[in-house]
Amino acid sequence: MVEAAQQQPLVFDAARLSGQADIPQQFLWPADESPTPDAVEELPVPLIDLSGDPAEVLRQVGEACELHGFFQVVNHGIDAALLAEAHRCMDAFFTQPLPEKQRAQRRPGESCGYASSFTGRFASKLPWKETLSFRYSASPSSPDLVVDYFVSKLGEDYRRHGEVYGRYCSEMSRLSLEMMEVLGESLGVGRDHFRRFFEHNDSIMRLNYYPPCQRPFETLGTGPHCDPTSLTILHQDDVGGLQVFAGGRWRSIRPHAGAFVVNIGDTFTALSNGRYRSCLHRAVVNSRVPRRSLAFFLCPEMDKVVRPPGELVDDRNPRAYPDFTWRTLLDFTQRHYRADMRTLEVFSNWLRHGQAPEALLSSSS
Repeated sequence: MVEAAQQQPLVFDAARLSGQADIPQQFLWPADESPTPDAVEELPVPLIDLSGDPAEVLRQVGEACELHGFFQVVNHGIDAALLAEAHRCMDAFFTQPLPEKQRAQRRPGESCGYASSFTGRFASKLPWKETLSFRYSASPSSPDLVVDYFVSKLGEDYRRHGEVYGRYCSEMSRLSLEMMEVLGESLGVGRDHFRRFFEHNDSIMRLNYYPPCQRPFETLGTGPHCDPTSLTILHQDDVGGLQVFAGGRWRSIRPHAGAFVVNIGDTFTALSNGRYRSCLHRAVVNSRVPRRSLAFFLCPEMDKVVRPPGELVDDRNPRAYPDFTWRTLLDFTQRHYRADMRTLEVFSNWLRHGQAPEALLSSSS
């Protein structure tokens, strides 16, 4: 997908466009990639009770990761009041006028900031959504990173937002590390290996807002992709819209009140030497009501080397991917390659063979 650096960026003003049937061509997807009504069939994913029998949790997580990499968790210890406040703060931000949100505008090549459909980044197949993304660090040296981001970008009026999301990210980090213990044990490398690897994680938090669209079967909220990160913990509202490509077709993950959707990302696929693979997914929109979701993307420290533990590599299971750092993969997806179902494969070939990113872009579009 070629970036739209030479074109005048299209402005995605959700308040204006969400009621219009005549939408810009850049938001329309090809017929063979557009959503269809039959994709409402539900994908059966386990609803895992984290307070239950540890052996049963281990079995369910392992089976889901070997099948498609998606599962839901309940009794996770996240305070319901904090979750509700995180959604209220998200509503308060996205219902602001566009110029107010643009104070935190995401700059080219960056992974954080406000983005209205990535209109300045890509020229076609644009996502029908707004996002606000920001870093979270579990390092003791960065306790106020989230608060400082909100205040520096949006002013003192948003300090409360920063405090809420700082607490929310801290809880997401805690839950992620607990999941890493389960994943490590299920892979046979012990509970401590991946927990230690991500202990001082440098992660990304993203608020997603999908406005109504009057042509929902010709647009997508988020196009088909695998997350390049390590682990995603998603809370979706009761509207629904998350779809996973499994069994040769698109199927929906139905929201469960209080549950979080967890899925494997490309970086953990590399860490597991391909045992647990990331899965293609997308988000669809509707013509009636907005959809909202909170996504926490667990990532290692920027310059930590991503390499599977020795227990997962042998003559029958040779190395599937070369060593890399999260910084290198993140830069690849922000500057050279639009994340899709082949991101990890194309990135690995680039590392191994030194192909110019421009060649990769042209070959993958």
